[in-house]
Order: sequence, then C-alpha cells, then structure tokens
Amino acid sequence: MAASKKPITENPVYKPWSGDYQGLPPFKDIEVEHFKPAIEHSMKMALEGYQKIADNKDAATFENTMVPMEKINLDLERVMILFSIWNSNLSNDKIQAVEKEMAPKLAEFSDQVVQNKKLFERIDTLYKNKKKMTPEQQRLVWDYHQEFVKKGAALNDKQKKRVAEINKRHAELTTQFSQNLLADENEDHLLITDEKNLKGLPDWLVKSAKEEAEKRNKKGWVIANTRSSMQPFVTYCPNRDLREKAFKIWTSRGDNGDKNDNNKIISEILKLRAERSKIMGYESYAHWQLSDKMAKNPKRAMDLMLKVWKPAIKQVDKDVKAMQKIVDKEKGGFKIKPWDYRYYAEKLRADRYDFDMDSVKPYLQLPNIRKAMFWMAKELYGFEFNKVEDIAVYHPDVTVYKVTKKGKTVGLWYFDPYARKGKRSGAWMNAYRIQNRLDGKDIFPIVSNNSNFVKAGDKQTTKISWDDAETMFHEFGHALHGLSSNVTYPSLAGTNTARDFVEFPSQIHEDWLSTPEVLKFLTNEKGEALPKKLIKKLKKAATFNEGFATTEYLASALVDMKLHLLENPDVDPQKFEKKTLKKLGMPDEIVMRHRMPQFAHIFSGEGYSAGYYSYLWSDVLRQDAFKAFLEAKGPYDPKVAKSFQKNILSVGNTIDPSKAYKNFRGRDPKVKALLEAKGFKTL
Repeated sequence: MAASKKPITENPVYKPWSGDYQGLPPFKDIEVEHFKPAIEHSMKMALEGYQKIADNKDAATFENTMVPMEKINLDLERVMILFSIWNSNLSNDKIQAVEKEMAPKLAEFSDQVVQNKKLFERIDTLYKNKKKMTPEQQRLVWDYHQEFVKKGAALNDKQKKRVAEINKRHAELTTQFSQNLLADENEDHLLITDEKNLKGLPDWLVKSAKEEAEKRNKKGWVIANTRSSMQPFVTYCPNRDLREKAFKIWTSRGDNGDKNDNNKIISEILKLRAERSKIMGYESYAHWQLSDKMAKNPKRAMDLMLKVWKPAIKQVDKDVKAMQKIVDKEKGGFKIKPWDYRYYAEKLRADRYDFDMDSVKPYLQLPNIRKAMFWMAKELYGFEFNKVEDIAVYHPDVTVYKVTKKGKTVGLWYFDPYARKGKRSGAWMNAYRIQNRLDGKDIFPIVSNNSNFVKAGDKQTTKISWDDAETMFHEFGHALHGLSSNVTYPSLAGTNTARDFVEFPSQIHEDWLSTPEVLKFLTNEKGEALPKKLIKKLKKAATFNEGFATTEYLASALVDMKLHLLENPDVDPQKFEKKTLKKLGMPDEIVMRHRMPQFAHIFSGEGYSAGYYSYLWSDVLRQDAFKAFLEAKGPYDPKVAKSFQKNILSVGNTIDPSKAYKNFRGRDPKVKALLEAKGFKTL
C-alpha cells in the first residue's frame, strides 16, 4: 500500500511521538509521501478544535480557551517541525513540490484561525479581564491578543478577505524565493581544471574541492556555491580573475537573469507587505513588524544602526588604504574591489600582526570544538552531554546527545554539522519539541544545531575556521536557551521571544570561545595544544576587520529597513539596493552580506523582514551582559551564570524582554560596550 493511502492514524508524521525520552521523532519511518496528508489532516483537526473553543457557550476562561489552544498548537507543531527538518536538511524535488502546494494552504489556515470572530472575542474578553490570572497566564493572553490583532483579527470582513488573499500569495512567493536560491546554490559552482590555480589554497579546501568534483562527475576541482567553500576561496586564492569569478557566482545567487530570478519576486512581495500594513493601520511594513519587538519602532532601530555605521565605514576606509598600499607595493596595478577585500585583508593581518587566520585552523578540530562547548555548558549551567547511539536520525551525519543536570534528563541535542546537496545554507537551531508543563508533567525539550561545514575525507578530522567556531558557539547558545527553558506554556517557552531579543542568548556564548579555559581544548591531530604565541596573536588581532564585518552586515540591515519603510514600494530591487548604498556612503570595496536576491532572512519568510537589525540590537545586550561576568570573577563566575540562566535563559517570553534584562543586569544596556568590543571609538 502506498504511504499516502495508509490511514492517517498510521502516518508517522501525524502520530504522537512514542518511545523513550517522553517520545522521539520517528525519523526512520518517514517518507516524503507522508507529509501532505499529515499536514492537511492536522490543519483540519486544528480548525475543528479552534471552532469547538469558539462555540463554547460557557463564559471564556483561561482553562477553557487558552489551554486547549495551546494543546492544538502543540499537535500542529509536532507535524510541521518534521516537515521543516526535511525541507531544510533533505530537500529535493518531491519535498519542494509539497512545500509549494502546502505554503498557500498553511497561509489560508492561519487566516481562518485569526479571522475567527468568536474565537478572537474570547481572547479579547480574557485580555480585558486578566487580573485574576498568574503573571505567566497574563503574558500568554497578551501574546495571543497581540498576534491576533497584528494579523487582522479586528478588521472588517472586506479587509480580512483582502489580507487573506495577500497572505496566500505572499506564501507562494516566499516559497519560490527560497527554492530559487537553493537551486542556484546546488547547481552553480566554480570548476578548476588547471592544478596551478590551486596555488595558495589551504590543503583542506583543495581536498574538499576534489571530492566535490567527484560527486558531480567533473574532472578537476569544484568550489561549491556555499559560504563554507566560496569565502575561503576568495580569501586565499592569489589568482585575481578566479577570485572575481567565484565572488560573482556567490553574490549572484537569485540574480542570474531568467534563471531562478528572485528580483521580480521581491518586487511583488514588497508591494503585498506594504498594502497589508496599510490595511492594518500602520504607516509602513516596518512599523507593523516592529510594533511588538524590543525596538518598538523603526526610528529606534535606525538610530542604533546609524550610530554604529559611521565608525564602521571610517574603519573600512583606513583598512582599504592600508590594503591598497600592499597592492601598489606588489605593483598590482588595480584598485581594491569586493573580490579582493578578503584576500588583501589577510595580507594586512599578516603585515600588522604577523598572523594568518588559517594558521589556527589545524587546532580547530570539529570534535574538540564540540567538547569545548559541552565543557562550557557544564561549567556555566551544570549541563552534561552524553552521546546516545540507539536513537533514529534522518541522516547518517546526525548524532544525538542526552543532556542531564544533576543526573536528571533535561533534554536531547541533535547535531548535524556537514554541508550536502539539498541542505539550505548557513547555520541554525531547531526546537523539535518545546519544553512545557501544560498537562502538569514537565516535558523536556529536544533541540538541534545544524551547520554547513565542509566534511573531511576518510580517516581525516574535519577542521573549521575561527569564524565557523564562533558560529558553532552562537548556535549552541540558541540550543542552551531552549534547553534552559522553565515555563508552563509552550508558546512562551525557550526561544519563542521577540526577534530582536532572541539573538542575545546566542551571541553572548560566542564570547566563551576565546577564554583560556576553552582554548585548552584546541589541539591539532598530534594532540599539540594551540601555541601560546598564536593565542597571543589571535587576541591581539581580535578586533581586526571589524570594520568590514560590521559594514557588510549593517548594509544589509539598513537596506532591509529602508525597503520596508517605503509606503509605496514600487521599486526595482537592483536599483534600490545600489541607490540606497550610495546614499549611505557604502564603501565601493564591499558588498552587502546578503544582496537582495539572496536575502533569505527577509524574503524566504517574514521572520527577519524589517528585522535584520536584530543582530545588532541583540549585540548591544550581549556586550553589556558579558561585562557583568568580567566585572565579577570572570567569564565563569557561578553567581552571574546562575543569574543569567534564571533571568534570561529560563524565562522564555513569560516577561517583557526589557524587564528580563534589567532583572539580570540591574539596569538598561549601554551601547558603549558594543563600540568598545568592536574597537571603534565611542561616540
């Protein structure tokens, strides 16, 4: 019998999880054909459940309205997280076909829930009469009320109909955007056939390029169209023509004319977002998006970005002049271009500090970085990670660890580190199951970290860059946020916080990578420790290239915000990008970290749209918060760590994030700490 014809009660995607650890994802039983019927039936059952709540003749109470809604959401989320795992890590034509079909249906489903008048009336009644509830219950009612109003629950019927039409079309477009981007990343690459063009490249990159060529049945070496391959290539390749070619392949994703063109998609997305925001009564999409964030409004976000932008581009100007001197000394006969920047930045680093970042890489063995993260988690929060072998996974690369504290299981951590075809680029954290006590039982979380490191060949240990190691600690910070959750209601648990707050717990954990205690874990394959002279150089050069990193990030964040501040965004994406950057004074030698046709953060969904500034906002919190450790007994001060877990990591969205920060720090954060950490002059 075909998988799609089986009774829904036998569908592994739909069935409640069973077995050890309070139930586990049934990865070994899932086939692509299971997803569509499971998603459709889940939506059907959810709508019936919501309608039953809405039709309840009894007066609205927290127990007869909010609790059953939370249970419905948990059931639906169980299905959707499995599809998200396949869609992000194992994408193929079949998965993408399901995504295309389901995206608009899910948008319609969401609108049916939000636009259920009787359901919203019950939530509104509770919102206006929540004094007798616990603080956490009050926060949950507030959260639901905010979401329903923001999505149009209070609109008239004509407005609701148009919003639903917009949401359906928006879902179709964002899905196509992400699929176009993935297609370019999978299909496009740089093929090298002449061995002499491998000169200057790190051995690990040459080996991985050879393996990539073999996978694609190509003769020679293939630099895949992923950040983990392209970025080191343009950093170390001395052949300027090849650097330019590689750079343009990478920065042209989604922008290759008729092939996988995302520009037209962007234009329509922007128009739909602006129209919907006006219907909702907001000045712009950015105002609508920030209405429930820490920043509250676009002006506060813009003010912060511009305050950091100015010293960042000044630093870039200084660095470019120094790099140009190197070019001129070598009689290069050209001006620094974007594909030259990383290459000459490394030369400048070597010139200033007698230090090459690639010299650290032999000591950044992936297993040791993982061990260092585990040690940090135990030292700070008492978590212990132990590998378990008897749990099903969706791919052989994935490993699973049981997380305990004082002998009690507090969660599971899945780790999927390597790049492969069908896996979206970048790095991220997923919550497979969210911590909660909805039924009185303490349900512990299941989380994952996913990356795209280039996997070493047989009998070799995968080594990563320092930036990649920071990314590992960053994403692990998200995982620790989820694992530390200690709330009752799942909608408020773990990383379900404001977008401009959620990056704070992840970013601060990057700071522990460079502590002496963690550096002791960094050894090469011979077991030799990272030399003290390299550690000294690494720390001395810690703020080197911060001008570049901050500028390429902020360029994307500023363009994102300015795009979504437009009241009538009838724009050509390429022209808008170019014009906006010129007006901002963007250095010619740098491009945006994410050019618009590949800006998945803001166009493959709505999570970070008009919200890419969040990383900077959270970084202010991060730098100021880490100072609390340094002002005490150091990075591993037990009292500060306990307070951080109690007031930041464990509370989820049960209290306002600004209040949560004050509970930890005793005051509001100061921007000065961020500027100092980046090596910029304080303003």
